[in-house]
Amino acid sequence: MKLLRASILLSVLFGLDKLVGLARQILMGRAYGVTAALDAYNAANNLPDLLFAVISGGALAIAFIPVLTETLDREGRDAAWGLFSRVANWAFIITAAIALGLALFAGPLVRRMVVPGFAPEQQALVITLMRLDLIATLIFSISGLVIGGLQARQHFLLPALAPLLYNLGQIIGIVFLSKQFGIVGLAYGVILGAAMHLGVQLPALFHYGFRWTPALDWQHPGVRRVARLMAPRILTIAAIHVVFLTTDNFASHLPYAGAVTAIAYGWLILQLPETLIGTAIATALLPTLSEQVSRKEWAALKATLQRSIKVMIGITVPVTLIALVLVRPAVHFVFEGRAFTAQGADLVVAAAQMFLLGLAGHSLLEIAVRAFYARQDARTPLIAAALTAALFIALCFALLPRMGHAGIALANSLAFSAEATGLLWLLRRRGAI
Repeated sequence: MKLLRASILLSVLFGLDKLVGLARQILMGRAYGVTAALDAYNAANNLPDLLFAVISGGALAIAFIPVLTETLDREGRDAAWGLFSRVANWAFIITAAIALGLALFAGPLVRRMVVPGFAPEQQALVITLMRLDLIATLIFSISGLVIGGLQARQHFLLPALAPLLYNLGQIIGIVFLSKQFGIVGLAYGVILGAAMHLGVQLPALFHYGFRWTPALDWQHPGVRRVARLMAPRILTIAAIHVVFLTTDNFASHLPYAGAVTAIAYGWLILQLPETLIGTAIATALLPTLSEQVSRKEWAALKATLQRSIKVMIGITVPVTLIALVLVRPAVHFVFEGRAFTAQGADLVVAAAQMFLLGLAGHSLLEIAVRAFYARQDARTPLIAAALTAALFIALCFALLPRMGHAGIALANSLAFSAEATGLLWLLRRRGAI
């Protein structure tokens, strides 16, 4: 019942966030269209997003929650917050060092790796936007960890509200700041949104008795356990983000503008149902799985996973079928207008339809990966992610000449669905489901 309530709460709040995010994208699309300028903005997010995901997003949060839950369960609140402080200190220092390096070498990275097919003036815009995005990433290095700390305490409300405020910050950038600064104003909105993302969570953090400890203490046993679990997770996230980096790399060579933006919009459309279903259920699931593993409740763990997988399949399959039918009229109705032309809408629809074919796979993958991390097995997801990245690149080479940017989206769906299938098969073979 606790898991069901948490899943419903997260679905509702994630739904509100996605509605605000949709409003953000409508405003952005009507202001800039599916154009080269917005291509630059979307491409500029890639390396900052990778840094966030590696240090304090998916990598650290998923590696951190099981260890923090175990510390809280066995050693109490003070020990848990001591561990939290040490890990947060390390996360901030490492993020700052890498962000500085990325900012210094943004030029060659953009020209040779991110978007080598863009024109020089478009690459220069990507460099400027990327350096601004790195400021937001530095804020997220703490905010993402706060999410993990609160979720380990089974507190989901404010962490789920944080993305909503992040989107509001970006809307301020689009509506107000872009009037003075152009598309650079969107990057200023990202920085504002990141600050709001962190700020809304701080009251809950102090409510649970958080006290900051100004220490690093690499020899701390909890820090070392997090690091051991996180090391393969970093490589896993890096492998996943190879998919996103190569997506823009492939799209930058297509002979028409707007491919990068169309893929970004198509991915956003997939994320609407995937977040409400897959992310909501899996986010609520991880602390429960971690508790069951910590207490060696293997029968309960198996029952929880089986029930969650059945629910996920039962919801995602009909939603996929409905979405495939409705996506074309919905995109033209919601987005089209001003700079967002009918031709741009058709590009978005082509990408969205191919992404939606992977809804069930992406959603099941959320559960499968967390099942391995709850058991503190980070190596299996790492191997699976590396194979997925390789499969994605191979599929892009095969599909891109035939389908253009839609082939990139289909390659994504096929590769991640194959990963989900493989991981679930391994869990079944090991008797976990």
